[in-house]
Amino acid sequence: MSNILHILNGDSTAHSFEQTGLDGDILVWREILSQGPLQEDISSADFWKAREQWICKTFNDRPEHYQGYVLNPLAKLSEPYEEITLWFEFDLHCQVNMLGVMAMMRKRTDLSAPAIYLVCPCQYPGVADFRGMGQLSSDKLEDLYDDREQLSEYEFNLASEAWKIYVSGNDVALEKWINENTFWGALHLLKPALQAHLERVRLNENGLNHIEQKLLDIYNNGIKNKQAIYEDFWKTEKIYGMGDLEIDIYLGRLADKKLIDF
Repeated sequence: MSNILHILNGDSTAHSFEQTGLDGDILVWREILSQGPLQEDISSADFWKAREQWICKTFNDRPEHYQGYVLNPLAKLSEPYEEITLWFEFDLHCQVNMLGVMAMMRKRTDLSAPAIYLVCPCQYPGVADFRGMGQLSSDKLEDLYDDREQLSEYEFNLASEAWKIYVSGNDVALEKWINENTFWGALHLLKPALQAHLERVRLNENGLNHIEQKLLDIYNNGIKNKQAIYEDFWKTEKIYGMGDLEIDIYLGRLADKKLIDF
């Protein structure tokens, strides 16, 4: 076991990361906390049981796969690392996962012991359509690592507030909290992600949220193939960081309302 831990935002990043010369153990965070049920106490058994049930039902997964693929790696958060670096991106998917990780670290890690850093890019020089760190070569990841920011108690307090309000589902309280915050520290990409979330939970005059309306517009403009819908959606809505399985959740809602037909 190393005394350094890297918490990576997904297997795509992990593939490139393994080619770097950076020392340390790896924990790949594979949950999608931006979708499905949440509770404030992320360390509770009830939290993870609800997540397991939702993931397995929504994505036709098996409980034993969820246990081995998602839950078992989290045991590393209880190990006595001296340095931990979080690797998360700008989008809502990553930012909510980041909040969850920070909430869990606060429960399971003595924050006075490890130095905790954040790598959180929203772009990379020379990459025209930056969507995530999985696009980057190992040397580019090393460059990001060199520019990482150390997290302080301030960022952990801010993340704790954000997590609590986000989990509550109170969009009015969340909007008020966002507007009243004047300093975001190293979490400067959290605000636009949470603003995108507000658009996602609020309904328009058609009874659709922003994502549903965008997907319906794409469909009504003549794009009927799912893969083509994904690609068109990602052109303008990469702030959500959704993969095709997550987009399918919203397409399913539109199909249930008989607004689209596959």
